[in-house]
This record gives sequence, structure tokens and C-alpha cells, in this order.
Amino acid sequence: MTGTTPATDALDLAEAGAVLAAEAARFAALGWMRGTSGNLSLVLSRDPLRLAVTASGRDKGELTASDVVLTDGEGAAVGPGRPSAEAALHARVARLTGAGAVVHVHTVASVVMGRRSPEGIPFEGLEMLKGLGHPTHEVAVTLPVIANSQDMTELGDRLEAALTPGMPAVVVAGHGIYVWGADPREARHRAEVVEWLLELAAAGG
Repeated sequence: MTGTTPATDALDLAEAGAVLAAEAARFAALGWMRGTSGNLSLVLSRDPLRLAVTASGRDKGELTASDVVLTDGEGAAVGPGRPSAEAALHARVARLTGAGAVVHVHTVASVVMGRRSPEGIPFEGLEMLKGLGHPTHEVAVTLPVIANSQDMTELGDRLEAALTPGMPAVVVAGHGIYVWGADPREARHRAEVVEWLLELAAAGG
């Protein structure tokens, strides 16, 4: 549905933690994970589904390889540690889309545009759309916006209903964005593209 293909190289939890710590440092440097906000995940296996998810309450600019938690396909911890409260949503995205990595960041532009365009944010004729897998700029796509909820099952239902072909991302109104890809690198690149689009829209472009 979103043009992702599952990652094939299995990582252990420590390796995944090192990858996620490096990715989190990048996002924190951009100001997208201020305070202890946001969370990242990386799929470790498909059957059964297991994910490495950043631990709750950690400064994302200071994560270490040990600051991740192993979760099952429902986002519940498997072993020690407490994952982000949104781990269940990461797991659901992985199940629904086949993504190998999920990024959740809190950006100003995503909140601005989620409030301004609660029915979805349209984009058309932009070269940057090629960064989401489109072969040309001559496309029209909509970035879906869903209402926020503290109930991850309810939020997951809203996300599932909003999934849009050609747009591997969803804005959660008043909250931030979820973006996914086949691996952490692709998920990061897509997050950068989606944020660029949101900043353009917020500026009136």
C-alpha cells in the first residue's frame, strides 16, 4: 500500500539499539524530538513480529544502544524495560504496511497543518514527491490527518482507515507525524521529505 518492502537483514537488539540511537540523534538535532518526545522502531523479525522500540522517557539526543525495548506484535514488552506508550501503534503500522522501520516525531509544521487542514493536506506538482517513491512530480497526493487519542487501539483504527496509497505517513492532529519505510534510512529520508512538504504548506506554498 505504501511502496515499502520488508527489511531482510535480521539484527539483534543491541545492533538495533545502536541504529535507533544514531537515528534519534539526527532527529533530535533537527529539533523534531524535543524534551523526551517522539519514538522510533525497527522490525527485528516478522514471524513472530518483534520490534525494537525506543524506551519511554529518554532524551532522544542522548540515547545509547541499551535504550531500546523488545516488543511483540502488539507493542507489549518482551523482557525488561518499558517501551514508548505508542509502541502498539508502531507494531500496527509494521503489520499493516510491511514497513521495517517507523518514525514518530513532533514537528511544529505537522501540528500547524494538522489544525489548518483536518481533512487532509494535498500536494501536487512538487519535485520532492519523488522522495516518497513517485516516479515524477506530476502527481497529486494527500497526506492524511487523523484525530489524536490516548487509546492506542482507537488511534490505530483511525490510522488504518486513513492509509493512503503513495503516502507513507500520517499526521496526528495536535501531536506529530508517523512515517515509515523499509528500513531506518528510508524511513528517515521519507520523514525529511514529509516535513519539507509540511513546512512548505505551512508557509503558504
